[in-house]
Parts: sequence; C-alpha cells; structure tokens
Amino acid sequence: MTPKTLAALDRRLTAFLQELVAPMGRRERRGWARKYLEGLLLDGERKSIEPMAARVGADVQALRQFAGQSPWAVEEVQRALAHQVVDTLSEPQVWMIDETSFPKAGAASVGVARQYCGALGKLANCQVAVSLHFSSAEMSAPLSWRLYLPAAWLEDPARKAAGKIPAAITHRTKNQLALELVDQALSWELPRLPIVADSAYGNDFAFRRALRERGLEYAVAVEPSTKVWTSDPNLVELPPPQPRGRPRQRRPPQSLPPTQDLAQVARELPARAWRQLTWRHGSKGAMASRLAKVPVWASHHLAGPERTPRAQEWLLIEWPPGAAAPTDYWLCQIAGTSVGLRRLIRLARARWRVELDYRELKEELGLDHYEGRHWLGWHHHVTLVSMAFCFLRCEQARAKKNFWCDAAPDPPPAASGADPSCGPLPVVPEPLRGLNVT
Repeated sequence: MTPKTLAALDRRLTAFLQELVAPMGRRERRGWARKYLEGLLLDGERKSIEPMAARVGADVQALRQFAGQSPWAVEEVQRALAHQVVDTLSEPQVWMIDETSFPKAGAASVGVARQYCGALGKLANCQVAVSLHFSSAEMSAPLSWRLYLPAAWLEDPARKAAGKIPAAITHRTKNQLALELVDQALSWELPRLPIVADSAYGNDFAFRRALRERGLEYAVAVEPSTKVWTSDPNLVELPPPQPRGRPRQRRPPQSLPPTQDLAQVARELPARAWRQLTWRHGSKGAMASRLAKVPVWASHHLAGPERTPRAQEWLLIEWPPGAAAPTDYWLCQIAGTSVGLRRLIRLARARWRVELDYRELKEELGLDHYEGRHWLGWHHHVTLVSMAFCFLRCEQARAKKNFWCDAAPDPPPAASGADPSCGPLPVVPEPLRGLNVT
C-alpha cells in the first residue's frame, strides 16, 4: 500500500467507529476501543490482551481494564453495529442462527463446562455461544451474541459470583437464547427476514411455533425421524358432547390421521413430485439436486396444550440422484399460497455463510482468543470482534466492482467534528501497515 492509501484506510476506520463507540461514553473508552480494534485487525497469531497491547504499543493493564471491567453498554453498541451492518450489506436475504464453541483448558472461564464442542467435534471442556447473523446474497456478518450458561454455573452462588454473572441472569436453553436474539433484533427495528438454522433449532416444535407467533418466516433443518401428518389434522371433528361433563376441547389421538416420519414421507412420494433444480452457482460450479416439497403438519410434541390445532409447514426434501436415501430435510413457513421450490431451497441453503463467518472471526480476528474469565469481559470481546469483522466487510464491499451501491467517499484528512479520541491520527500509525482487508 502507498502512504496515501494507508492514510485513507486509517481515516475510514476512524469514521467507521465514530457512531459505534459513542454509546461507550467517556473519551478514554472510545480511544481504547480504537486501540482494541487495531490489535484485532493487525497481523498476529494471538488476539488476546498482551499480544495486542504489544502490537499497538498500548498499556497492557489499561487495555485489560477496558475489555474486562469498563462499564460500557454492550447492547447499545451492538444495536448501532447492527444498523451499520444492515446499511452496509446488499439486499437483505436471511437471518442466520447458529452456535459456536470455544475450547478451554481450565474450568474458571465463565460458562465453561464439559459439553459438546463443535470446534473439536466431540465432548470437551468449552464455552458455547449462540449468535444471530444478517446475511445478504453477497456477504454476512454477526449482529449479536449470547453466552450459554450450563445450569451448574447458576446453581452455585460461589461460581456465579466468581464469573461476575449479573443477578438477573437465569438458565436458558440455547434455543431460548436464540429467540432472545431474535426479539432483540425485532426491538431494534431491523428488517424482518426469514430465519435459517440447523436441526438443533429446527427439531424444536416450540422454537418454530415461537417464530410463527412473531410473524417470521423460516426454513430450518430437521431430522428424518421427525413425525408429521400429510393431511390436515385440524379437519378432524371433535367428538360429540357427552350427556355429562365438559365438552371436549381436544381431538383424541386415536381419531387423528396416522403419522409418518420424514424418511417415510420421502419414500412414498410419487415420481412426479421430484424436480431437478439448480439454485446457485458456487465457486465449484452449479449447485443442483433433486428436490420435492409437500405440505405437512407437525405431529411431534403432542403432549400439552399444543396438541391441536397445528400449522401447515412445507417439508422440503433433497434426494440427490443416485443416493440411497434423502440427504436433507427442512420445515419451512413461508408467506403466500404458492411457494416455489427454487425459493425454498435458496432459503434453506442460505445458512452456509454462517460457517464462513465463524471461521473468519476465529482465524482472522481471534474470536476464541479471549483469556478473561468474567461475563462482562467476554461480551465486550465478542462485540469488539464483531465491530472489526464489520469493518472488514465494509472494506470488502468497497473493493467489489459490482457492489449494489457506491461506498461512502473517504473522509477528508481533517474532517470537522471528528472525535479526537479515536482519530484521525496526524501520521499513519505504523500498526495499520499490517492490516489485511482483502
């Protein structure tokens, strides 16, 4: 890069941070936020406090205090970042829900427990976090995070105090945390988009029902053992009233049509139900397969008040030519009486970007490098990493020749009204010379 290019990059980082760091309050905090982002963005294997402080020439103790103890509001910063993400990326496509894990050697980091660790593919000592991402057809970025706390962390007062977990925090499942993230995004008045998620969320009847109650569309993966009806159980009439007692409010299970698992539904579909479709062209060529859709009504989770009525969902099945059995199943709720097969598969397959996000967040920005042990510090770190990630997305959008709109022009070298706490600096800082934005 030329000195002029580096200077422009430095000014863009300053402009990018201007509104995002405003909720942090004090000028020193805004300045340390800039330092922290520089440490995350610059080359270096470790993105924990000490290596980053050395990288940007900052005081280790001050940087540690900013990340771990400074009382700036995480949610307000995430709200500002979410609106910036939505404004930066191209036409909206989906919200992606997923979870990622952080392997840990010890047991002191907040939320750590022996649980399934996706990063290692086995049970291991780790933290697990749920995240909500905004995705367009071009790129994606995380909006907000929730750290999963196993019940043991909240049942032990000493452990809860050691992790500095707020008193108001109670045990919630990962699916409940995902719904909290959705509710938060709705409260921020972000564009209402279809939700995509894997079977850990899609298998949960209550999770899908909660999305419908919020008026959200979805395309979520499910296991082939999921039970459904292929005819509407709501059409079964209630038994006639008895001479004595209250009239029945529920249809007895024996009066309902027989249920089938998804694998059985797929096997019994006629040949005319299947279509060979191409839905996207990827780096390795056209993405195509044999697909079918069929209206179904979920019959799992029959115990409890949800017994009936049941909402119709579209079952989407992928059965590649030559495969012995279907490879993937999704349950979808999409508005409109006529839902195209191509539209369903495009939504269902849109979740692939979240894995790229996690890989880049960890490998490039040290999402899993934080060594602090407390609740607030962990949330500060993932928020700052998300800010750095979004800045890189902005730079990538600027570099695209056919991006959907023109990127904002570079701010002038001495923009009036700029916050001096986070730049621009009079000389291009040496650390930014190692910044990789490609």
